[in-house]
Amino acid sequence: MSVIEIDGSYGEGGGQILRTALSLSTMGGMTVCVRNIRANRPKGGLAAQHVTNVVALGRICDAELVGAYLGSVEVRFRPRSVPRPGQYSFDVGEFAEGGSAGSVCLVLQALLLPLGMANEPSQLTVTGGTDVAWSPSFDYLNAVYLPAIRRMGLRVTCRLVRRGFYPRGGGRVVAEVAAPAGGGLRALRVMQRGSLRRVRGKAVAVNLPSHVAQRMADRARSVLTREGFDNEVHATRERGPGPGAALFLETEYEHVTIGFSALGERGKPAERVAEEACEELLIHHGSAEPFDRHLADQLLVPMAMASGPSEFRTSAVTRHLLTNAYVIDRFGVARILIEGREGEPGKVRVEPCGEPGQGETPDRVKRPADM
Repeated sequence: MSVIEIDGSYGEGGGQILRTALSLSTMGGMTVCVRNIRANRPKGGLAAQHVTNVVALGRICDAELVGAYLGSVEVRFRPRSVPRPGQYSFDVGEFAEGGSAGSVCLVLQALLLPLGMANEPSQLTVTGGTDVAWSPSFDYLNAVYLPAIRRMGLRVTCRLVRRGFYPRGGGRVVAEVAAPAGGGLRALRVMQRGSLRRVRGKAVAVNLPSHVAQRMADRARSVLTREGFDNEVHATRERGPGPGAALFLETEYEHVTIGFSALGERGKPAERVAEEACEELLIHHGSAEPFDRHLADQLLVPMAMASGPSEFRTSAVTRHLLTNAYVIDRFGVARILIEGREGEPGKVRVEPCGEPGQGETPDRVKRPADM
């Protein structure tokens, strides 16, 4: 039996390589071996959220697993069935002593598409961190990522039960997912964003004084108004397993919605949290491009599984984007053309060429010359 070999140290060298490889393996029934996992991180190997991804994807396709434990630098994954619909529940904290704030949203992104390709609807409950560093927040997932894949036909909704912050975690999200009504995923083409329709936001303080959220909201409104944006930013206080603060800003354009998040931390003024989110918004808006740097790489896998070519422009070609293209290329599922230098605006075209593992073997990714 052929095995697809993936080098986990390639490019960005993070957990995204593992998530993409196992999602494609689950959907295509191909055995995959990922080595040198997270080799480019200060603490390499599987962390709790990555173990959760391996175990969760393994459960929905009855996979044979080797290396699914904390610190593992190599995973072998062999699906023994097609993705099976059902009711699933996963807690990132189960794989880390004392609980974990590992990202709920990254676990969901790995699972939603394989479950959405099953023949019946599924319900998925994931517990962990909903607002954590280096990961999309729940608000980004709900306002930006989910609308994009719904445009491609996937029927999916997510409900926030409670928020979870580092280090306690304990946040919970419930997702409902079903296959596209017409069968396969539709292609997506977004080359222009159109006019700006509105800017709105939410400042959240959990188990903290209400003035924390209010100060974030006030500062965000002040910065955005000064820069000429009409905006609505509201403050709210919530209860949860542990304290935390976050701000999410959403820009709705004619053809796409993009979001920007910032997190509070001990010693960081609430006003600085607001300024960080506003800075990201202003940088992206100034690029005049539709997709932000994060959505660009997050949509590559759905586009690779679509019924036809997808195309979009992004504010920045990132190492994450190039790395995700590398993994998809290894499965032969799509030809990905990336125009633009790393760190600069670019154009991406994704041309599906069959189920995972059925494509041609030559390199199909067009990369910038300076990568």
